[in-house]
Amino acid sequence: MGFSWRIAVRFLSEGRFQTLLVIVGVAFGVSVVAYITALVTGLQANTIQRTLGVQPHITVRPVKDVPLAARLPIEGAAAMTTEQPRAQRTRSIENWASLMDTLEKVPGVAAVSPMANGAALAQRGEGSRAIALVGIELERYDRIALLSEKIIAGRFQLAAGEAIIGKELAEDLGVQLGDRLIISPGRGNSDAVRAVAIYDAGVRDVNRRNVYVPLRSAQSLLGITGGVTNLDITVKDVFKADQVARALTARLPYDIESWMQSNAQLLSALDAQGMSTRLIRLTVLLVVVLGIASVLAVSVVQKRKEIGILRAMGATRGNMTQVFLIQGAIVGALGSLLGAGLAWLMIELFMALVKGADGKALFPIVLDMNVFVSVGLLATGCGILAAIAPARRAARLDPAQAIRL
Repeated sequence: MGFSWRIAVRFLSEGRFQTLLVIVGVAFGVSVVAYITALVTGLQANTIQRTLGVQPHITVRPVKDVPLAARLPIEGAAAMTTEQPRAQRTRSIENWASLMDTLEKVPGVAAVSPMANGAALAQRGEGSRAIALVGIELERYDRIALLSEKIIAGRFQLAAGEAIIGKELAEDLGVQLGDRLIISPGRGNSDAVRAVAIYDAGVRDVNRRNVYVPLRSAQSLLGITGGVTNLDITVKDVFKADQVARALTARLPYDIESWMQSNAQLLSALDAQGMSTRLIRLTVLLVVVLGIASVLAVSVVQKRKEIGILRAMGATRGNMTQVFLIQGAIVGALGSLLGAGLAWLMIELFMALVKGADGKALFPIVLDMNVFVSVGLLATGCGILAAIAPARRAARLDPAQAIRL
């Protein structure tokens, strides 16, 4: 290998300009693959984070009320029936505390939080807005939606008679910290709550809709004392939420839905985006392989006399094969290192030039070391793969004919 290394380096150094061109070509190919991978990964992570910002990965609800048949069908007789959909009342999960303990022990589940929610009206003075009243246990819910990170004013606390409201709802009703507003679910009962914190979930509809109160307060207002309307679950791997939901559905008599079911269009878009990225990576790597292969093939033609002399001096076919395989590996490795630097520069330029409406970067992009290593190894492997055909051609050269030419 020492002999083959020296010859390979000598061949590359003799054609410096040609070698530089192919290394730069590999670098640009690697940088494009790494940059697109980092960009799409960051975009998908940001999209999922915004989508699941205040949404659980899995939701467990009571089964819906269904209408019963007016009478049993008579065998052999034709019957005409009209089925009227049944209005859904607020239903509670029975024995939710023990069920929550069971769910926390399921493999893949990271956190479980009880919730009592329903439609209500928020009023202050002459202003009123339709809202979603959300009763939570603050610490448990924070593990689901990271509500503490979204607080922009006030303190992250929630006691009896207090509420956490969204930024847009506060603006619509003219509510400031410490102000009181009336919450009425429309069942003849209402309660005055004091705004102790204002949050910004990053989605205006959510900010206008969700009002968070203590779980017991919501239970009392919604008329489900001691009960909850659903259990929210966060899983360790968001893309395995559907798998966990199916496993729970097979075991529990509840309506269980994952975020992948409720956001099917988003998931399809992410899959299409991932497929497009893979096609781009494959195309770029194919171009890199063809570029290295063509340069080394030309090198075999240019170095025919040198190859013939080396063979006449005792170099074996295996030595000549190693020479060109090593050249391919060196070109791929150097191109990968340079490509990583170019990818980092492209990401920094994107972060500096592309800004959101608030003047900040649209979403964080990180060139993960694992991505760099995998792309670098792949490019080096492509360099070796591209060198196989030229290496075999060089090994088959007849020494006498090569020297004569």
